[in-house]
Amino acid sequence: MLKDRRSLAVARRTTAALAVLGLVAMGAPAWAADEAAAAAPVVALTTADVKGISTPSADDLAKGDPGGTLTGTAADIVMADPKAGLTIADVVNQVGQNRIAINFVWTLVAGFLVMFMQAGFALVETGLCRAKNANHTMMMNFMVYGFGLFAYWVMGFAIQQGGSAGISNLGGMNPLNNEFKLPLFGKDWGLFGTKGFFLSGDTYDVGVMVLFLFQMVFMDTATTIVTGAAAERWKYAAFAISTFFLGAITYPLFGNWAWGGGWLSQLGANFKLGHGYCDFAGSGGRAAHRQVQPRRVAQRDPRPRHHHGPARLLHPRLRVVRLQPGEHARRLG
Repeated sequence: MLKDRRSLAVARRTTAALAVLGLVAMGAPAWAADEAAAAAPVVALTTADVKGISTPSADDLAKGDPGGTLTGTAADIVMADPKAGLTIADVVNQVGQNRIAINFVWTLVAGFLVMFMQAGFALVETGLCRAKNANHTMMMNFMVYGFGLFAYWVMGFAIQQGGSAGISNLGGMNPLNNEFKLPLFGKDWGLFGTKGFFLSGDTYDVGVMVLFLFQMVFMDTATTIVTGAAAERWKYAAFAISTFFLGAITYPLFGNWAWGGGWLSQLGANFKLGHGYCDFAGSGGRAAHRQVQPRRVAQRDPRPRHHHGPARLLHPRLRVVRLQPGEHARRLG
């Protein structure tokens, strides 16, 4: 019995060894092919190869291109020196410019959709206030762009994004390279940016302009929350002053801390504490709501209230439909 068991064990080991040898033999040609491919010399693409690429003639293009096979060829690449013809550098630069241009377009479209959220806020605010205050509320939603954008252009953008250089998917943003920092606990804590006031000097840059528009519409959305929270309870002058300071200091300062390279955004890298913030949307509106009087006190009126009728019910619902594309663009952009 013992001799049979030993024979069975030897047979199993022999079978396993043969199986391993078979797998090695089967994989040997593939390994040899990989080694041969790795050893084969790499043929570099030269400018002569690029110049030899054929492009459609004017007669071919004049016949139309319904299939799109003749549109977007080597003839459409911008040449740095037309006399020298197309070069490898021209091709590579075109690839990089196309990548950044696509990101520009995506960012701008997302910004335009967020900008159009203003129509949704205007509808909900006028739909939920009395008819006599509808014009005042609509005018606030219209002029919030004027006051907020002006303040953000003067100093808000510089405070928020003045030290945010390094955004590679938008070209680097190299002009925005100065952040006021406070050294503490052996770390640098960013407080506010110092480049980009009036979008002048080095910050007069195409990538900076794209970022300015995208960040500006978010600033405007934040200031509009305040107009809804204080609707029917403050004067137009108070709205103008509040919007200016929100666009110039309040929103940009927190925006720098959270998204512009400031101290909140560095908590994860410095102390392994994540991003240090969760959400800021609506905080300005809540603050204004606590400072102003309730509507029943600020708008004492013994006369009967005049409502919008069907529009009072329609406006808030239109607002929900109108804001959805902007909310999606805010997240995707």
